[in-house]
Amino acid sequence: ETDTLLAEAVSAFERLRSRYGHIVVEGAGGAAEVNLYDRDIANIRLARHLRLPIVLVADIERGGVFAQVYGTLALLPEDIRPLVAGVIVNKFRGDTGLFASGVEKLEELTGVPVLGVVPYAEIPLPSEDSLSIADKGRRTAARPVRIAVVRLPRLSNFTDFELLERCASVDYVLPGRTLAGYDCIILPGTKNTIEDLDTLQRAGTGEELRLARERGVPVIGICGGYQMLGRTIVDSGVESGTPGEYPGFGLLDVVTAFAGYRKTTVQVRRRATGPGPILSAMGEVEGYEIHMGETERGELPAAFSGDGAATPDGLVFGTYMHGLFQNPPAANALLAYLSERRGLPFEPVADASGGTLGAADAYDALARHFEEHVDMDAIVAWFVDATVRRTGAGEDRRSSGCDGS
Repeated sequence: ETDTLLAEAVSAFERLRSRYGHIVVEGAGGAAEVNLYDRDIANIRLARHLRLPIVLVADIERGGVFAQVYGTLALLPEDIRPLVAGVIVNKFRGDTGLFASGVEKLEELTGVPVLGVVPYAEIPLPSEDSLSIADKGRRTAARPVRIAVVRLPRLSNFTDFELLERCASVDYVLPGRTLAGYDCIILPGTKNTIEDLDTLQRAGTGEELRLARERGVPVIGICGGYQMLGRTIVDSGVESGTPGEYPGFGLLDVVTAFAGYRKTTVQVRRRATGPGPILSAMGEVEGYEIHMGETERGELPAAFSGDGAATPDGLVFGTYMHGLFQNPPAANALLAYLSERRGLPFEPVADASGGTLGAADAYDALARHFEEHVDMDAIVAWFVDATVRRTGAGEDRRSSGCDGS
């Protein structure tokens, strides 16, 4: 099976390279997981097959950077170690000049050039993976408006709420924990609706949601969270493996059916059409759908044009639209309402024209920051050399990209 998956990864690499010319292959996890070498497709197996130059990126913020780099090199397989072409030290706090002696020592110990020391920067990038969730609450804890995102075991699309995190205290609350004291509750997307629904039902989350509804707290479901807020989920066996009907939380009078293995994946732009103070203030928003199942909303009003459902007061609504609260108008509509309920002033989140970095602007800022602190001449030379090899003395994969593992 590992060989089959590796072949698919290599095939994808070749397709991309034929289209774009040069590919940067990002690793995953640690590069020296010695117990996984026989099946480590993301790092060792792909590097061995493609013979790419490798750049090791070390996180100095957590400490132990010398052990990270030296230990990783020492543990790499003998045929992979010579592929390491450089090291980048990332997330350095303070004056990078203070680490000049550290750079010298790293190069002396390893014989590998240090291509740069990148300072820590506050750039509003989406989180790289769900391991970042544990840090989120600590960063936003002092803000008076409190939003609970239920931390599903199979949580997906965890960057959906990062714009809200700039203005509110957003806590990722484990199943079974109380939802009392929060101004809003969000059920996020999931990789498996039925299994996560079962976990929440067993943990008593349904009762917590019903109590929140009685207190007038807005309850919002995104994708799988929208499905869970409904009355029933009917599964033909596609989602759970066993045909059956599964009771939802019943806050929305909708029914979801998993009738076949068909996944919806589409970019969308919709206008909020639902009732109530939150939806009526959103206007037009954009996002994306990536889900299985279809939901019938019955007599309830749609939350958005062609999507979702809302209660008549608009304080409970669901949508299949991921990225909803990455839209400043949607974030402002929710946060303004929650702030007003608390009697707090609210300063709207600006859109790109108002100076707040959007996703594209943030990546541009990151690129400029990277180029300022990394030896780009050395990196570009690998790609130039790859072009010469492919068009001159035949194709040689050793310089066709770099592995950021």
